[in-house]
Amino acid sequence: MKRLLSLATAAFGLFAIPAFASSFGPLVTPQELSAQSAAISPLIIDIRGQSKEGASLFEQGHIAGSVNAPYALFRGPKENPGELVTEEQLEKVLGDIGADKDRATVVVYQGANISDFGSAARVYWTLKSAGFKDLSLLNGGINNWTEAGLALETGAVTPAKTTIDVSFSSDWLATTDEILNIVDGKQKARLVDARPEEFWKGEKKHPAAARPGTLPQSEYFVHSSWFDNKPVIADASKVKALANKAGFTGGEELVSFCNTGHWAATNWFALSELAELDNVKLYPESLVGYSNKGYKLENTPGLVKNLINQVTGG
Repeated sequence: MKRLLSLATAAFGLFAIPAFASSFGPLVTPQELSAQSAAISPLIIDIRGQSKEGASLFEQGHIAGSVNAPYALFRGPKENPGELVTEEQLEKVLGDIGADKDRATVVVYQGANISDFGSAARVYWTLKSAGFKDLSLLNGGINNWTEAGLALETGAVTPAKTTIDVSFSSDWLATTDEILNIVDGKQKARLVDARPEEFWKGEKKHPAAARPGTLPQSEYFVHSSWFDNKPVIADASKVKALANKAGFTGGEELVSFCNTGHWAATNWFALSELAELDNVKLYPESLVGYSNKGYKLENTPGLVKNLINQVTGG
């Protein structure tokens, strides 16, 4: 019987489109995306917004076949940027660009610097939590694409709209209530601060945060650790080695946070998607949401020191 099934599979395989059965994986290079797009036919979501002059970066140049959904559409309000958008808002954003949870989807960003990667990672996390299963990031973004000598198209694009239902999963989501349980010892997890050390020490703070400092009992592992002096994240094998060296080996819950769930999304992506560790979560509101609710922080300087830090930028 197995022999007959093997022969049948081989025969029908002549007419199959194997690329549809295999995704790019969490990361795709410009060369891979260019070479395989025709076969895989992914939805390419370009999350760039406007230039400093107010022009659409997407219209100035984008990958053929892509659609535009600026990063801000996946973010909360100015006073709490890391806040989750509602399922209804996300359904509209995704429906307007023709998204389909069953279709391979690639997130594209500018790739201007290391911090820029966090925007793509946050959108990837949002889409995965919304039920998308075949997701990739274009490593290095548009800048890496053009550096590879690949062409861009210009002008606006009007996508064919779809209807999409979103039910946000909590599998990769840490809520404020969970953070409080961890801090109180009711739940066990490692809280990992993705911000540079001066934020963790309370020497700097995000403008929207009530106070400087960090979550109690946290450790820091800065988001830039996964990069080699350019905005292209390390491949999976190197990320696994870095994670292992840092003591992130799985078997325990890890919660990644930062100021607004942006840098933290990079740590989440590296640990969950590339190092393939189970039970890695993102705290989307992070320090801004937590501090503005009045909860206690660690490494918060006294009033005088806080004022000095604000004046000096320290």
